[in-house]
Amino acid sequence: MKYIYKLVCAICAMGVFTSCGDMLETDSELVMYEKDNQLNQPTDSVYSVMGIIGKMQIIADRVVLLGEMRGDLLATTEAANSDLKRLAAFDFSQENKYNAVSDYYAVINNCNYFLNHVDTTLERRGHKIFKAEYAVVKAYRAWAYLQVAQAYGNVPLITKPLLTEIEAREAMNMPKSSISDICSYFIADIAPYAEEELPRWGVVDGYQSTSFFIPVKALLGDLCLWAGRYEEAARWYHDYLSDRDAPVTLGSGRATWYNTEFQYTSGGYSGNTGAQTFIPMEARVFDGVVSDLSNIFESTRENKYYYQVIPSKAMRNLSASQVYCMEYKTDTETDTLYAPTAGLADELLVGDLRLYFIYNLRAAGGQDEYSEDNNMRQTINKIVSNRIVTYRTPMIYLRYAEALNRSGLPQSAFAVLKYGLCSDNVKQYVDSLEQQAAGDLIAFDQTLFPKERAIGIHSFGSGDSPANEYYVLPQPQDSLATRQDTIDYQIPLVEDLIINEMALEGAFEGYRYYDLMRVALRRGDAAYLADPVSKRNGETDDNLRQLLMNTNNWYLPLP
Repeated sequence: MKYIYKLVCAICAMGVFTSCGDMLETDSELVMYEKDNQLNQPTDSVYSVMGIIGKMQIIADRVVLLGEMRGDLLATTEAANSDLKRLAAFDFSQENKYNAVSDYYAVINNCNYFLNHVDTTLERRGHKIFKAEYAVVKAYRAWAYLQVAQAYGNVPLITKPLLTEIEAREAMNMPKSSISDICSYFIADIAPYAEEELPRWGVVDGYQSTSFFIPVKALLGDLCLWAGRYEEAARWYHDYLSDRDAPVTLGSGRATWYNTEFQYTSGGYSGNTGAQTFIPMEARVFDGVVSDLSNIFESTRENKYYYQVIPSKAMRNLSASQVYCMEYKTDTETDTLYAPTAGLADELLVGDLRLYFIYNLRAAGGQDEYSEDNNMRQTINKIVSNRIVTYRTPMIYLRYAEALNRSGLPQSAFAVLKYGLCSDNVKQYVDSLEQQAAGDLIAFDQTLFPKERAIGIHSFGSGDSPANEYYVLPQPQDSLATRQDTIDYQIPLVEDLIINEMALEGAFEGYRYYDLMRVALRRGDAAYLADPVSKRNGETDDNLRQLLMNTNNWYLPLP
């Protein structure tokens, strides 16, 4: 438990007094005395929150790597650093740079300091100066706790700033809280701020500052999803997506075949569509924390073009197993075409096209045979060095579908995948009994969510999904005794489709391992995680599977 002692140092590097000119660069003076750092000046509202964002930069890469390297969608290369290889192998017999829980608690301790010391009564012209920032920091703390609980399992729940060694020692002896307990605590903690307006800082160093803030309603959906409070989760997601003042709709960018001959591809799909919020990263080490994800995922000058990870065999198989469907219309008829599964110019063109659009590996032309550089060049266009995405619209929709499904609404959940939710699609594809059961959980204003703009997320990479006769709501072969029996039959199968869709849409973004974990815990089935992870390279790694059948090995060890 040595990491608890490091929490004492968190305030010393708090960074609540930053320069807006040098974004996220903390002041060089150490914050040693609580009495000298009361947050009671109007300028503190911006500077203190930016200091917390500076701490979040430190864990930003790790949030992605811990959620992706332990899943089944990536494999390491020979060029991967040893810590990355051990992380992917769940080998923590040695110290690992990606296992530093104190960095998460530095974020939390900064938040605790702000929340316990800010003068919430301070007003200017009748406006409470810190009201919006208080809500923002509440959300940051809840988000950070969700990340640390997902990564480490049972962890200390600390809501007061630790400023002395005595306080740290007391924290060491606290009972640890489970992820369910953590989520329940923060649901109650941040729900009162769900309607709070965001701070209005305008543009900060070229970024629209509202993109820095965690959306409280979406975060509440996540917390409820992990806590098993599925109807509440669905409601929070729905309320976030359908907000009349700021509705969140899916874009039109898709990975598609250009013509019916299946010879060319087109579309605006990039894998970064619908980024709602992110952690801004610096462009230069001199300015602060620079993301290293490009050097891990891609060929760069800095790594001599030796990328450290590649899409796994499991990822390629999942993509290829999808059925691409094209609805072909003429003046007189409508036909349905399916893409071939062989004889295409690139193996990644088989099935879903999203992997083909985001991933590229090519030989470098004109390279000296004696060069120290790798002669292959890999790019994954989801990797953006200046920001680490925290919330992206399609993934929020997919979690909404997961919550709907577990609320006993599998038809509605499947409609998110195949058709897109709007009032017309609800009437057409969700039967009257489920509509009645769902109520306003699936209500969308047709002026904000018109049918012509509705799209099922599966269509982002697998063509015109509404016409696809192979992509259907699972039905039992024989009639079951009751309607509830049919629903119970459908829920796990629709959940499998949702989890697959999360992989196809959210690959390499840091979600996969935790998506598998969440369902495995829900079902009480360790194999739901152990099987795909142990088969990431195409064949079962028996030792890894045996390791992961023990849920205690799912989490990083606390020092």
